[in-house]
Amino acid sequence: MNRTKDLQKAEAIMRKNDRGRYTVPTHGLYPFQWNWDSCLSSLGFSHFDIDRAFVELETLFASQWNDGMVPHIIFHEPDDGYFPNTDVWQTDQPVPTSGITQPPVAGFALCELYKRCTNKALFADRARALLVSVHKWHQWFANYRADASGLVAIVHPWESGRDNSVDWDRAFERVPTEGVKPFVRRDTSHANPDHRPTDEQYKRYIWLVEKFRSLGWDNREIAIQSPFQIVDPGFNAILIRSCFAAAELAGELGESEIQSASMTMASAMLSSMELLWSEEFGQYLCFDRVSNEPVNSPSIGGLLAVFAPVPQARIHRVAQTIETIGQTTRYLVASHPSTEAEFDELRYWRGPVWLIVNYMIAQGLRAGGEDKVIHRIVTDSIDLIETSGFAEYYGPITGTPCGGDTFTWTAAMVIEFFNQFDSDLSQAC
Repeated sequence: MNRTKDLQKAEAIMRKNDRGRYTVPTHGLYPFQWNWDSCLSSLGFSHFDIDRAFVELETLFASQWNDGMVPHIIFHEPDDGYFPNTDVWQTDQPVPTSGITQPPVAGFALCELYKRCTNKALFADRARALLVSVHKWHQWFANYRADASGLVAIVHPWESGRDNSVDWDRAFERVPTEGVKPFVRRDTSHANPDHRPTDEQYKRYIWLVEKFRSLGWDNREIAIQSPFQIVDPGFNAILIRSCFAAAELAGELGESEIQSASMTMASAMLSSMELLWSEEFGQYLCFDRVSNEPVNSPSIGGLLAVFAPVPQARIHRVAQTIETIGQTTRYLVASHPSTEAEFDELRYWRGPVWLIVNYMIAQGLRAGGEDKVIHRIVTDSIDLIETSGFAEYYGPITGTPCGGDTFTWTAAMVIEFFNQFDSDLSQAC
């Protein structure tokens, strides 16, 4: 394990994918700005260029919709190398964007950035402006996606970030493909088709986009009419953690109204997370609002739930579940257990390891003192990049690099691991 060499490579990748005011995830495969990619990438920037870290978030929130939503893609520059492009979305925003959102990790990232400022006075006004925007986004979730429990639903698999997870299979059967216009995918020209979502899944992704577009991107109607409405514990955990982080930052900046509202929202959601707990699976499960039943699929979203400050007993049980997963894989944490029939080692979110999720799970396990599992997650993550490069994701058994290479958020997470989990990595050297 070579800390200096790994950090130099990671920073070089982030610089390579820097477009001045935003980063692209990787050249070719993803040529635009992605929401949670940017938020997590800002954490990496913060260790060597704190101003650039703030710029990443500021560029993202410059495209926040009037109703508060922050879209999952911002199309800053024309590029025909990606589908679906602006001609499919047609959201009529000043800078073209997609019409759906992504995991709201921005609040957590912003709070971390401000903590890392050596001269907080220099960045206080920028942090405050971003905090107002983050809070507006959080309120958008409360207004458009929450039910009486306070938990929020996603209306498209892309919103989860886990596009083709096994968690969505049954609900996706309700999404038709009739009427979808012929299209040509571009992702499979940049990456192995066997590592990507299937064409059949893509037809359903596009049906949902076309349905939402037909509703004029009215978020209230979309939340009512989408045949896909899933409460994802990982997504909700990220929102909860970000609300608590927003409250913390608001307290430091003297924004009492944001502090109070954020605490209230986070606390209510955290209590309701218990509705998603499954003792049988030893983790949290998704809930399908349309069929009104839990989704009995033990994917990584239910492990990511520990990113929120869930009870200690739940953290411990999730740690045990992760250890069990690790008995049949070389690298933690598989996005779906290898013992399940649906497991596909190299296909996107149906098996592969993602360093961003490893990072958030490790962050969550800290609260429970699960040092043994944290150590393996962190060292496995670094082993993967040293063995297989800075890929988008990896096979949990073979370590095979998949998706895009020289990936921004993978590089950012390596920088985070070395700076936030240094003792775990020092033990491994």
